[in-house]
Amino acid sequence: MQTRRLLSSFTALVFFVSGHISAQDPLWDDTSRPGWPAMFQEVGIPSTADGKTQMAYFYPTRSETPKPLVVSLHTWSNNYQQRDPLIGQILENDYNYIRPDFRGPNNNSEACGSPLVVSDIDDAISYAIEHGHVDPDQVHVIGVSGGGHATLIAYMQSAHQIRSFAAWVPITDLVRWYEESIGRNNRYAGHIALATTGHDDRVDLQEARRRSPLYMDTPTDLRHNSKLYLYAGIHDGYTGSVPITHSLHMYNKVVSDFDPSASEDLIPEHIIQRLVVSRYYPTKEKKEIDGRVVHYHRQYADKVELTIFEGGHEMLTDHALRHVP
Repeated sequence: MQTRRLLSSFTALVFFVSGHISAQDPLWDDTSRPGWPAMFQEVGIPSTADGKTQMAYFYPTRSETPKPLVVSLHTWSNNYQQRDPLIGQILENDYNYIRPDFRGPNNNSEACGSPLVVSDIDDAISYAIEHGHVDPDQVHVIGVSGGGHATLIAYMQSAHQIRSFAAWVPITDLVRWYEESIGRNNRYAGHIALATTGHDDRVDLQEARRRSPLYMDTPTDLRHNSKLYLYAGIHDGYTGSVPITHSLHMYNKVVSDFDPSASEDLIPEHIIQRLVVSRYYPTKEKKEIDGRVVHYHRQYADKVELTIFEGGHEMLTDHALRHVP
């Protein structure tokens, strides 16, 4: 009977998702907030940092054996209520799942990579472990765009032992992105200004730097058994808002933090320039992920992996949870 109810719920979810996601590439900073399926619980989690209740959507596995926990982080301009295209796979695999708020859109000082963001994500993970049936060795954090930024903030500062972090088209350097957003005449420069000074026409670049994963120290001891996945569409920055240099430089930063002498494992500057300018890189053997050509792939040990794929500012949802058992 329980299996039949779960299958029925999953069938309902398929209709929910198909009715709300267009055939086109999704807008990865969409601020619409359609209702969630009833099997996802809306929960309040008291902050261990300041006592404020932070909301989240939570789904505990129905399995009698412990299952992985997927921590899915919302995008830059939204909050936990933003639709998540991964929830169909969550139910299909019956993973534990939590979608924390971490202070909502990145246009205020409490959000946008602040210490409260780290605390809220950690509180959400602790809540899910306490109230779900979680395999503690299989906690996986994932986010796209602004959620990719938050994923990298968690990689740098979360106190939890986390098996994998998957950051899709992430922002890694708020100082550089502030300038890039001015050049692209989009709203994100104003958001960074609001987060760092409280005024949309004045920015504190030192504060922006403090909230940038690229300038944080990698906790190499804590991440010894973790893996960081970086994904970027090669046309992002042209057709999207985040140039692929954010992911390329982040890869080099993490490799250098694990091994300062690993210069041969870094992506050379001439390759970075070629990828950005040409939006193409010749390889002997073309690989694909979900039918998309992989233009460039790099991996350091089992610590960090970079994939530059044919695409723009997006997450390939069919591939997004491949690293979860």
